[in-house]
Amino acid sequence: MPKAILSVYDKTGLVELASGLVQMGWDLVASGGTARLLSHNHLPVIDVSAYTSSPEVLSGRVKTLHPAIHAGILSQDREEDRAELSELGWDKIDLVVVNLYPFERTIAKPEVTFADAIENIDIGGVTLIRAAAKNHERAVLVCDPGDYPEVLEYIRQGGVPAEVRKQLAIKGFMVTYQYDQAIHAYLSGSACESLRIYPILPLRYGENPHQEAALYGYGVHETPLGGKILQGKELSYNNILDLDAAWRAVTNFTDTSVVIVKHLSPCGIASASRLVDAYQSALACDPVSAYGGIVACNVPLDKETALEIRKLFVECVICPGFSSPVMEILAEKKNCRLLEMPDLEITPQYEYRSVNRGILKQTIDRGDPSEVNWQVVSKKVPDDAQWLALRFAWKACQHIKSNAIVFAKGTVTVGIGGGQPNRVDCVRMAAQRAGEKAIGAVMASDAFFPFPDSIEIAKEAGISAVIHPGGSIRDKDAVEAADRAGMAMVTTGVRHFRH
Repeated sequence: MPKAILSVYDKTGLVELASGLVQMGWDLVASGGTARLLSHNHLPVIDVSAYTSSPEVLSGRVKTLHPAIHAGILSQDREEDRAELSELGWDKIDLVVVNLYPFERTIAKPEVTFADAIENIDIGGVTLIRAAAKNHERAVLVCDPGDYPEVLEYIRQGGVPAEVRKQLAIKGFMVTYQYDQAIHAYLSGSACESLRIYPILPLRYGENPHQEAALYGYGVHETPLGGKILQGKELSYNNILDLDAAWRAVTNFTDTSVVIVKHLSPCGIASASRLVDAYQSALACDPVSAYGGIVACNVPLDKETALEIRKLFVECVICPGFSSPVMEILAEKKNCRLLEMPDLEITPQYEYRSVNRGILKQTIDRGDPSEVNWQVVSKKVPDDAQWLALRFAWKACQHIKSNAIVFAKGTVTVGIGGGQPNRVDCVRMAAQRAGEKAIGAVMASDAFFPFPDSIEIAKEAGISAVIHPGGSIRDKDAVEAADRAGMAMVTTGVRHFRH
């Protein structure tokens, strides 16, 4: 009869798996709490100590570390191995079901002691995983309860295919790799943090055709940005960058909002009570740049907005949901990628960037902690309409490449400038794109004004109020320029560089 050894801490799905194996005539060998659970559910099981004729020792810390177990797992399908096992009175083991003590969960507890952490370093389980993974050409390893149903079904159909056994083995080595990394990081201190990434998607090329590229994620079963691709061509390297920029921006707004991104730069941001109005306003900010861009919505796409998007060539649309009628409308744009997101969460709460021979890490910028440090520094105080526009513009400018400048009216951007080495050119860019729409608008800047020239250019464009971090040794000059122009000026005390 085929034989399985079961030794698990997480007992999710265990009884169902074991029941299925018993129904197909398998013998079960189990240890400790695993054996007790199976017996409690009236399943025939051989205790490890009975199978090995060796008692569990050291309060159960040594159970499966026995030649009868590991020879059975590591034996190959050849006559000499079978003969040796038979002479010793041992059997080959065909299936290894195992998972590990929760070391990472243990050390995450605030009250954890060093002794508790050390006690939760699994030895026998890791050895079982490595043995079965090494001999995956014959034995089957299952170290993830999520794989139980699939493996059970394969066994019912006659056996687990070689490629599936290999993938299960790869997962096993990954589990032990992560486990050892966590132990190493704990014992070495947080300064020795390890970065774990896993391949998600091979890409045709990078930013340009002569560059190789691939997408990696922080989890084994991740999808692009955590979303689901519903239609369109395969995602490119540039698509993924733009989708990420658009999604990070649009999820920072609580009202119904649309962000249009081109080459990593938002070219239109708008909030409105109706999604179609937000889309049309975002598009109107810079319709030339929007061509071939990315559209992001923080609410499910509706028919009316889909009909408007269909009029424009866009590379991708990303939002929390696409209904069947919306899908029918956008199906005509066969090359347009649709990425459906499961929620509005941005995870993890940090980001990495590669540099020569190293990696930078920082927490993500999700805006000001509060408005507690905001100050009106000008003689003129913003009115209600200006306050609404200033708050919106301030949030919008956080997603523009530095030196970021946003002109806004209400909850709509009317001009955007960014990505230039000096702030004055960015103000000129925003003014040029806004044209007459700049008259009466407000201006947000991601960092302080080192000279009053930007304020003077904003005055010429028709800006009525300004918001910026402040903190320059020449803040007084900027305030005086605002007062001369009759502008309201607010400082926030928080900078939002985005390089």
